[in-house]
Amino acid sequence: MRGVMLHAPGDVRVEEIDDPKITAPTDAIIRLSATCVCGSDLWPFRGADPVDQPMPMGHEYVGIVEEVGNEVTTVKPGQFVVGSFVASDGTCEICRSGYPSSCAHRVFMSLVGTQSERALIPHADGTLVATPGMPDTDMIPSLLAASDVLGTGWFGAVAAEAGPGKTVAVVGDGAVGLLAVLAARQLGAERIIAMSRHEPRQALAREFGATDIVTERGDNGVAKVKELTGGLGAHSVVEAVGTQESMHQAMRSTRPGGHVGFVGVNHDVTLSGEELFFSQIHLLGGPAPVRRFLPDLIQLIWDKKINPGKVFDLALPLDQAAEAYRAMDERRAVKALLTV
Repeated sequence: MRGVMLHAPGDVRVEEIDDPKITAPTDAIIRLSATCVCGSDLWPFRGADPVDQPMPMGHEYVGIVEEVGNEVTTVKPGQFVVGSFVASDGTCEICRSGYPSSCAHRVFMSLVGTQSERALIPHADGTLVATPGMPDTDMIPSLLAASDVLGTGWFGAVAAEAGPGKTVAVVGDGAVGLLAVLAARQLGAERIIAMSRHEPRQALAREFGATDIVTERGDNGVAKVKELTGGLGAHSVVEAVGTQESMHQAMRSTRPGGHVGFVGVNHDVTLSGEELFFSQIHLLGGPAPVRRFLPDLIQLIWDKKINPGKVFDLALPLDQAAEAYRAMDERRAVKALLTV
């Protein structure tokens, strides 16, 4: 089958790779209907993360079940499914506590690779969720978003305790940040401040529910959030980038007693213990427990109450994966969908 492999920073190739095979009774194999490029895929593409050459790429996926192991009970061949970017067994104590992305037996799907025609899904019962029926083609991008970026943005908003009466600030205007705006609106936030310098992304943020746009960054961005909140800062802040500057901006935009949900994959971020002590803010984040939210998110999409697929502003066939990476790297696309 065809699959996307990263051979070195900047060197993405679509090549023939081995078909997946059931290796455990809890496995499933799906034929992908769509996959996509994630912002976190850009870290190894840019050389910021090491590349195990060649390296399978991708961790977001939707498709039709083709085969299941003999212990799989919740999905069956022929069903359309959405899966989390972390495979989890759904039964360990950590899964049962609501954090399947830290499952005692987790498998990051980036190690498997899902930018391909077919994919092996470990722990199928704890990872995959079947849709109510076979979706229309125009619904597939939104269901694909649920596999990672929607669930991650949603977790960011939940971790930040976005809700009625709250002012929420979102640091980052990539797909996760934009969908954190959507999540904050769905959770009932009264005011949502999107921090963005890019007009097309600002427009989508407003469509998703942003009430205010802040173009400033760093200390100037913090000052603007404070200005908009009577000098106090936001009740809830979502950090959706993962850099030192974005984390500082998020923490310093939060009022005492407020909450930061950090979901950007951290790179060389260090925090001052003294600043943490005197800020009196709550911090919760990490790999989003997407599987916890999938049933509700799928239903919202199925009922056409949300349309997160709008974050995909570029769609290309799998064979043009290299161009999809370049477009996102050069910020010509918010998020690139690959049709399979």
